[in-house]
Amino acid sequence: MSQSLISRVMSTRAGWAPLALRLPVGIIFAAHGAQKLFGWFGGYGLTGTAQWMESIGLAPGVLMVLLAGGAEFFGGLALIVGLLVRPAALALSVAMLVAIFTVHISHGLFMSNNGYEFALALLAASVSLLISGGGSASVDAAIAGDEGSR
Repeated sequence: MSQSLISRVMSTRAGWAPLALRLPVGIIFAAHGAQKLFGWFGGYGLTGTAQWMESIGLAPGVLMVLLAGGAEFFGGLALIVGLLVRPAALALSVAMLVAIFTVHISHGLFMSNNGYEFALALLAASVSLLISGGGSASVDAAIAGDEGSR
């Protein structure tokens, strides 16, 4: 039973196309998660981001940062290497839905107004990877032994 579940999670016959999504989207997510968790790339780190999350009603702030930042950082790394792509994409999809509906939706579509367009694009990419899996150039395909995807 558990082997069957692992095979279903890691199996992919999507060819090479997911690589075109995995790399840039993984880099974007990992960088955003690093901003939240570590303060890298001009971010506010755990404490600053936790205070901001509390200020918009996402409490407890530290837990929310660990969930969002952890999903983004580790999920992004998972997309980059192609390992556990579907679970990572699921976590990232949830993170983007939360971001859209708690932060961006009231500002309309466009990024220039802090709208949801960028989060929506990342959500679409995450859902696509959730459906397709990591593709031929992924650790998942190698582990699952997906001969048809290479």
